[in-house]
Amino acid sequence: MILSSMTGFARAAGSTGPVQWAWEVRSVNGRGLDVRLRVPSGYDAVGEVARTALQKTLSRGQCQLNLSLTRPEAAPRVRVNEALLADLAAAVARVPRPEGLAPATLDGLLAVRGVIEADEEPGADTEALARDLAEGVVRLVADLVEARRAEGRALRGVIEGQLTEMARFTAAAEACPARKPEAVKARLAAAVASLVEAGGLDPARLHQEAVLLAAKADVREELDRLQAHLASAAELLAAGGAIGRKLDFLAQELGREANTLCAKANDIALSRIGLDLKAVVEQFREQVQNVE
Repeated sequence: MILSSMTGFARAAGSTGPVQWAWEVRSVNGRGLDVRLRVPSGYDAVGEVARTALQKTLSRGQCQLNLSLTRPEAAPRVRVNEALLADLAAAVARVPRPEGLAPATLDGLLAVRGVIEADEEPGADTEALARDLAEGVVRLVADLVEARRAEGRALRGVIEGQLTEMARFTAAAEACPARKPEAVKARLAAAVASLVEAGGLDPARLHQEAVLLAAKADVREELDRLQAHLASAAELLAAGGAIGRKLDFLAQELGREANTLCAKANDIALSRIGLDLKAVVEQFREQVQNVE
């Protein structure tokens, strides 16, 4: 009974140590399943895990999957290598100082490489971050599925209403007085009589042509096929699942029968019914393009 749309959005975010992360995925209509990935450098492996999770869960739709990471600027911790500074001071004291050379100063010794050390704050635990990102993917996929199902529930109501409208127009065409044999006979008889009065035409030949025209104008087969396609669409909706392609096929078939009905209509009332039916079929076709 579940019907899913191909349109949806989901976001899963969290933090691991000083690192803040967020998964986002957007899904729109697509003929097949296409998952496009954008992750920071060095995170291709976890991105592929997320892509695979979507591919195992969804059957259709174009998905854009993004991972963003925010790391706060690390405040360096400064410390003096006192042992190295002491060794330098002792070495300077032992070396004879040439005449005219100023003695070593503290700031000069501190400028020696390695005396002052700056350590950045430790970053996030790599294993913990990978674990949290994987858990985020699970939430992300579940939320996207629910978003697509929520859209699918709304779509079901719209599509069911359109099927009801198409069934109503099909029944109206079935009951149209212009389809009754006596009405068809009267129109053809009037046309034949008018041609006979014009002169120069064989009444027997006109009768044969009239019979052929009456057969071509019969929309019985179109009405039967319309009813069959509508019944199939209702059965698909009742079954649910990934039925988008099948509904799209039925929309094409319904459109074909509606076009033929309009082409064969030999009465303005039947033509109007056919045009109204075509309008609803087109709306139905547009909606089923969103179904997974």
